[in-house]
Amino acid sequence: MCHETIYQALYNGAKGGLSRQLTRKLRTGRPLRKRRRRAHERTPRFIAPALLIDHRPAEAEERSRVGDWEGDLITGRGGLSAIGTLVCRRSRYIKLIHLPGRRTAEDLITGLHETLAELPESVRLTLTWDQGSEMAGHDQVADLFAEGVFFAHAGKPWQRPTNENSNGLLRQYFPKGSDLRTYTVEDLRRVEERLNTWPRKTLDWITPAQVLAASLASS
Repeated sequence: MCHETIYQALYNGAKGGLSRQLTRKLRTGRPLRKRRRRAHERTPRFIAPALLIDHRPAEAEERSRVGDWEGDLITGRGGLSAIGTLVCRRSRYIKLIHLPGRRTAEDLITGLHETLAELPESVRLTLTWDQGSEMAGHDQVADLFAEGVFFAHAGKPWQRPTNENSNGLLRQYFPKGSDLRTYTVEDLRRVEERLNTWPRKTLDWITPAQVLAASLASS
């Protein structure tokens, strides 16, 4: 091996080590998103007809009311465990779904019914989720939302921006690589309380809980 090749290998190794050190300092712990499959590379996941985000009421896009929710899963080590996450686009109020099983559609249906039973119907208007297989039973939770369940386009997580940002915050409490089945319902409620009573700049320094309470009082 020539000297130039050796020096280049040493340089790349040192640069890689520095990159890894910097990456560990990031909140997400990753330098870039992994490449997502393009929409045409994905296969349909649902048997029941589903509505895309294009059909969602305009009020949900405008964040003009409380009750339009975005949802997703955060997953644990090896993708074997998960916690469901819901966040209201207007209030940024967070609800967490306990999934003690293996993140199946049946688990999510049960979890959504149990979790959303805690919220009045007046603040359950729409839900926007990604096209994950865990929502194969979306027709069985549609009755929880007065105006329906909708799906972001495949490979476009930015169509659920509030949820994506909230999931980043939640990773501080539920680290990647951990077994999320070890967290109890009580653990999830404590995290909800912490984030829902945290004043947000985007809410003019009031809390998600205060925005939700004001909406319930006015209705």
